[in-house]
Amino acid sequence: MRFLVVTGLSGAGKSKVVDALEDTGWFCVDNLPPRLAATFVNLLQSAAEPYPKACVVMDARAGGAFLDVFWALDALLAAGTTFELLFLDAADDVLARRFQETRRQHPLCAQHPDMPLADAISAERRLLEPLRRRADLVMDTSATSPTDCKNSIVERFSEHPQQALQVHVTSFGFKAGTPRDCDLLFDVRCLPNPFYVPELKEHTGLEPCIRDYVLSFEESRRLLEQIAGLLEFTLPLYQKEGKSTLTIAFGCTGGRHRSVLFAEEIGARLRAAGYAVHARHRELAER
Repeated sequence: MRFLVVTGLSGAGKSKVVDALEDTGWFCVDNLPPRLAATFVNLLQSAAEPYPKACVVMDARAGGAFLDVFWALDALLAAGTTFELLFLDAADDVLARRFQETRRQHPLCAQHPDMPLADAISAERRLLEPLRRRADLVMDTSATSPTDCKNSIVERFSEHPQQALQVHVTSFGFKAGTPRDCDLLFDVRCLPNPFYVPELKEHTGLEPCIRDYVLSFEESRRLLEQIAGLLEFTLPLYQKEGKSTLTIAFGCTGGRHRSVLFAEEIGARLRAAGYAVHARHRELAER
């Protein structure tokens, strides 16, 4: 099991890191009391279903219990648990601005209501300095956008960065209405329709006979290549902008032949490119 401990200054972006890790398949627990870290690891390792990647966030929100973090890290090592320590940092003025913009209270201010924000940031920095020195990776997010932060985490902690973008391909029939939750919609009613071929009418786009028929036409093959090329270009751009899910819909008249075939063909190509792809055929599922 790959195990990651995330800590750092309040307001430096730990929640964004957790979001990015979860999008790439990590199991994450936020604000874990440090003395529970070893128990948490034991539970994961003894679970019936394995957890290949797990992360805990431990920081000053734990109050006085956070002082146990140094003991907790040493206990993990003593038990033979290897881990990576990620420390999130940012400049004091940036942290102050973020708290003012979000109107959230600094954890130390919550514990000490008379403490000014600037003093809380300084006190937390002094408290965490030994952890910063111990960290395997220090990320300064002072000039980093949430999207850039996510991309950095995906590149560092994902074996397959493309899988941070979950792609849903779906087919549908226009006569039953267009889906409302799609990002990209392609109309393939311009292609020859197997419905009007008696021996093909009762088959679906999941079957080889429909594939052979539709792709026997040059216009079908050219359209498939054009769509594949467009997605090859645009999906990395969506991912770069931090999009975590993308739904691509293909529609034909009845939603049983051409649209199903195109959804399957594009889904297979995207899987081969390393994307996490989920397919659904609306009209077939409702039969």
